[in-house]
Amino acid sequence: MKPEDVNALISNILEELRKQQTLVFDGDLPTIKVERPRQREHGDWASNIAMQLAKRASMKPHDLAELIAQELRKNSAIDSVDIAGPGFLNIRLAVGATGELAKTIIDEGDAYGTSQIYKDVCVNLEYVSANPTGPIHIGGARWAAVGDSLARILSAVGATVVREYYFNDHGGQIDRFSASLLAKAKNRPVPEDGYGGTYIDDIAQQVVEDSIKEDDVDPRTIDDAQAQEIFRFRGVQLMFDEIKQSLHEFRSEFDVYFHEQSLHESGAVAKAIDILRARGVIEEKDGALWLMSTRYGDDKDRVIIKSDGQAAYFAGDIAYYLDKRGRKADQCVYMLGADHHGYVGRMYAMARAFGDTAGTGENMEILIGQLVNLVRDGKPVRMSKRAGTVVTMEDLVELVGVDAARYSLVRSSVNSSVDLDLDLISSRTNDNPVYYVQYAHARTCSVDRNAQQYNVCRTDAFTPELLEEADVHLLGVLAKFPEIVSSAARLREPHRIARFLEEVAGAYHAWYGKARVTPRADEEVTDLHRTRLWVNDAAGQVLRNGLELLGVQAPERM
Repeated sequence: MKPEDVNALISNILEELRKQQTLVFDGDLPTIKVERPRQREHGDWASNIAMQLAKRASMKPHDLAELIAQELRKNSAIDSVDIAGPGFLNIRLAVGATGELAKTIIDEGDAYGTSQIYKDVCVNLEYVSANPTGPIHIGGARWAAVGDSLARILSAVGATVVREYYFNDHGGQIDRFSASLLAKAKNRPVPEDGYGGTYIDDIAQQVVEDSIKEDDVDPRTIDDAQAQEIFRFRGVQLMFDEIKQSLHEFRSEFDVYFHEQSLHESGAVAKAIDILRARGVIEEKDGALWLMSTRYGDDKDRVIIKSDGQAAYFAGDIAYYLDKRGRKADQCVYMLGADHHGYVGRMYAMARAFGDTAGTGENMEILIGQLVNLVRDGKPVRMSKRAGTVVTMEDLVELVGVDAARYSLVRSSVNSSVDLDLDLISSRTNDNPVYYVQYAHARTCSVDRNAQQYNVCRTDAFTPELLEEADVHLLGVLAKFPEIVSSAARLREPHRIARFLEEVAGAYHAWYGKARVTPRADEEVTDLHRTRLWVNDAAGQVLRNGLELLGVQAPERM
């Protein structure tokens, strides 16, 4: 039985007791939590529902727990129910009921772990959004891995997910980028505030070649103002094409590439200001327009239109949020770098100024990711072959591969900084988490191939009651997968999937050492061998499903 099955069983018992008036309380049932006991010997599942409900039912928690336990014990799938402390229910399943989970997992296949808890919810998920002025740095790579994984997880729980990349093609950084290209093309020093690295040389050369070939114009021979416009137009597009290709190779795809410039050209900024003015939250002071964001929790009011008539950067953020909501996004999730920590208050205040809610699971939600540090041979890696001063996503992939890079960037909470030991995550040892998990999956496939050679196959002679403690323990871990996926979606924490897969891998490797799927030389094939093949294949299915949510391959051989 999965935790949701036990949850439903307890819920039905409580409703029946209320119907019989054995149990009397007002209102709906509280949310029933069914989870693993901290100590495995206490049972398969535990719930504190009696403690949650006792006061409303005018009963002692222990008495209510005993009432629920009596009904649970009548179910053939339940082996025993004990009451611990003031009223915890510790539930031990019958071996056969636990074993049935293997068949459930195989039958559900790729759908095992999915749900519909986010049905009819549209989530606009914005991540990476690196400036189109250079290759994606290692921090952007973290968001590419985490953001893509979160999109997969949200889709798995029923959400409609729009993966969005905000293309910062408006502002001073584009001017500095095009000026850097121009300088390289004309063999001049790059401006002090410009961009360096060999990628600038490469793009400048490509712009020159393309301009000569397609427009019969050599930008090196015309005046700087005209030449810089050519480098702006062609250079930004070349850089962005390269960024998109890098993301594609990193298995991070997007549905929408939104251009910041379009907000200013379309009148979206003016429209957003008009809406806020109508809501009475815009004031004019010192010749500028201000959003009175302190009314909504910000530490100070914010300029939207400066005294010189130019839109402040925040004006684009306001218009962009309104645009997302206009595209039917129920939840707008922004994934921003550590340098944006001070940005959260003003963004949340802006959403509230529109009458929306802000925070976890609300109309606007902002996730802040911490820094990534690379270490090799015990020393920090700080320089890129191509970008010069920063390590790029391409550098990381070249060193360890896409699987190890994605998994390593996802397996820690985004709230903590990450030190990636390149020697470790490129090694083929059990100390390397991605290798440990992938090897577990490959081992399930190897066991399945060996089983075929011994004519051990999954048949209708599925006899889960024959399973032993090692089998039950592994299945107990596999049973947690649907709740892990749901929690990862609700909390926006893909690392929960990675850590769970490592738990599955550990349980599977331990099971492999204790339980045989194939008979020994002097043995006949029995129903136990066949049934254990179901357990083996169920473990492989869960590992495969979990790795898919992280965008990591599940190899059949290693």
